[in-house]
Amino acid sequence: MKAMFYEAFEQAPEIRTLPDPTPTEDGVVISVGASGLCRSDWHGWMGHDPDIRLPHVPGHELAGRIVATGRGVMRFKVGDRVTVPFVSGCGHCSECHSGNQQVCPNQFQPGFTHWGSFAEYVAIDYADTNLVHLPDTIDDATAASLGCRFATSFRAVADQARTGPGEWIAVHGCGGVGLSAIMIATALGANAIGIDISEEKLAFARECGAVATVNASGVADVSEAVREITKGGAHVSIDALGHPVTCFNSIKNLRRRGRHVQVGLMLGEHSTPQIPMAQVIGHELEIYGSHGMQAWRYDAMLSMLSAGKIAPQKLIGRRVSLEEAVPALMALDKAEATGISVITRFS
Repeated sequence: MKAMFYEAFEQAPEIRTLPDPTPTEDGVVISVGASGLCRSDWHGWMGHDPDIRLPHVPGHELAGRIVATGRGVMRFKVGDRVTVPFVSGCGHCSECHSGNQQVCPNQFQPGFTHWGSFAEYVAIDYADTNLVHLPDTIDDATAASLGCRFATSFRAVADQARTGPGEWIAVHGCGGVGLSAIMIATALGANAIGIDISEEKLAFARECGAVATVNASGVADVSEAVREITKGGAHVSIDALGHPVTCFNSIKNLRRRGRHVQVGLMLGEHSTPQIPMAQVIGHELEIYGSHGMQAWRYDAMLSMLSAGKIAPQKLIGRRVSLEEAVPALMALDKAEATGISVITRFS
């Protein structure tokens, strides 16, 4: 198979011909139809993720068709169109038994713990626990875009933050995660505020449903700007970027008893951000992490998509080839493009 491959962190990946994968007893092999490019892939290429063992094939947002199954797979067969959460559970531990596969201590992560989907084929373990059947009405590129950013945002907004109708939600960072969060919050009846330093991204945030936007580079204090718009602070705030500044502002702009959800990864030199702890205590703020979404929760998201309440396909900016994805991966920290890039051509 053709695949994107690197043998050292921070060195340009190459397109190589590698052995085709084979399924484990409880796994499958998927012919990849589409795979999204995500900032998490950049973090992995930079060496920020301790799960990655070199040499490596990245890629974790995927959709495609099953071409081989292990003997123990019961719920899926060759020919099924599927996607998979980027954090998958083992199916056997106490966390998986409680329905929290997204925090499984033995988790399987394509593109991190195992070789990923920037390739013509990818092997996925624990298939019965983690695969999601795709309806024919959802194309591969749209389905791939759900796998990390959109699904993570769905859990962050709907489950972790418990965002309700009429509430104010501030979204710091209007990349793929942030735009997804705005779209989902709007579908749930909340009032979303998009915050970024790019006027182009803020305009896109308004197209996705934001009722207000803040250009962080044009105000003296982001948290005060949000407080003014919301008349006292956001009920919910999300750091969709993953930076000490956006994390701090996201907590700071909350009203009393507000909820902050950290979605953007905080790795490397950003792993220990400053937190306004006096405000957390005095205002009884809630702080949550959000790490993917369980396969069994995809039904709710797919139902909203089928009903037209959310349109993740609007967030797809570029459809690229495997070769074009190499420079795109290396530039993901710049985050200049509006919308997300998806690999749709592999040969």
